[in-house]
Amino acid sequence: MAWDPRIEMMPEPELKKLQFTLLKTLVYRLYSFSNFYRSRMDEHGVHPDDIQTLDDAKKLPFMVKSDLRDNYPDKLFTVSRDELVRYHVSSGTTGKPTVVGYTQKDVDIWTTSLARALTACGIGRGDVVQVSYGYGLFTGGLGLHYGAERIGATVVPTSVGNTERQLELMQDLHVTAIACTPSYLIHISEVAEKMGISIKDDTVLRAAILGAEPWSEQMRIRIEEQLGIRAYNIYGTSELSGPMFCECEEQNGIHMWSDLALVEIVDPETGEPLPPGTRGEMVVTILQKEALPIIRYRTGDITSLIPEPCPCGRTHPRIERLSGRVDDMLIIRGINVFPSQVEHALLGIPELSGHFQIIVDRKQALDVMLVQVEMKPEAFSDKITDLMAVRQKVAHTLKNALNVGVGVELAEPGSLPRFEGKAKRVVDKRVM
Repeated sequence: MAWDPRIEMMPEPELKKLQFTLLKTLVYRLYSFSNFYRSRMDEHGVHPDDIQTLDDAKKLPFMVKSDLRDNYPDKLFTVSRDELVRYHVSSGTTGKPTVVGYTQKDVDIWTTSLARALTACGIGRGDVVQVSYGYGLFTGGLGLHYGAERIGATVVPTSVGNTERQLELMQDLHVTAIACTPSYLIHISEVAEKMGISIKDDTVLRAAILGAEPWSEQMRIRIEEQLGIRAYNIYGTSELSGPMFCECEEQNGIHMWSDLALVEIVDPETGEPLPPGTRGEMVVTILQKEALPIIRYRTGDITSLIPEPCPCGRTHPRIERLSGRVDDMLIIRGINVFPSQVEHALLGIPELSGHFQIIVDRKQALDVMLVQVEMKPEAFSDKITDLMAVRQKVAHTLKNALNVGVGVELAEPGSLPRFEGKAKRVVDKRVM
């Protein structure tokens, strides 16, 4: 079953021809109307006329996360503000977030990509989809919401939290599919057990669309066996619009829609292209984006292209499950967190020395993060009330900076580790 068989099953030569036409159009448009891209192309000695084949995409310069940060909030936009219909905002590598703007066409294309994704998972009209991703500035909730409505499914927009109520609605509204982070789904199952509810026996749930954080094949097996459902892996980032690409019912690789995205795998060190089947950093060009065009964006995600065709009949390329990142980004309950963000926030608190350590763990299926911060000798006190006031200030500052609550532990002066080389700020105890 496909949402748009004409595109999804298009013969590969035709698909590549369409992809090239879209790439060529995009490059010409940006060279003509974007100061950023024209300057970047000129610096690298490449002109739109140099793009004669799809392989010539490697001549174009990379785009990286810092480009978005340096051009905050909207200097990379290529449409006027009155053409925008929405903003989404995600965490950045420093105090500044990433702002993504959308035209109506951008929203429509994003919705279409998710309609294809959900249909590929066997979800359609007659299904009831509980969207338990966060709504608001985060892209997950609204993205899956629009996609589910597009295919004719009924949406239950529960967002995150109030888990007991979510379980009641799952039963009462006959929810057949849920979209959330894998750790939250496990948490839901644990709460259900405490309530005496068996998701396998007491609900009609049959599918889960899981993403926004790393998860392993072992976690998929655990979820499917425990809950009696099928769990599908979905992928996307805010920079690319949000969640856009998903597995099909074969559950063997994420389909990357070729009419929407050109995917490359490159060596993380050299930036040179790698052949299918070789793991490297994924680079993505979004081919039809209007408000915030993306050419050769280095996602930081490590994966490989699967060379074999998919038995489902879709001709679009697939990527393997992500195996890690080239940077030090953490994903805590679906929110991107960078150690540099923590450092940036802590440096503004005068009572602290600047030394800190992040400890990440998973308790009751949910990610938890503890930040140990070292106090300056002159600020250290034997008065509990003074220490509590500092701790509350740190916790408040970090929550505002990271958009997620974290634990805070005050450390005595000189007690945290020192490093001669690169500081090891993060201790990740999670087992996926």
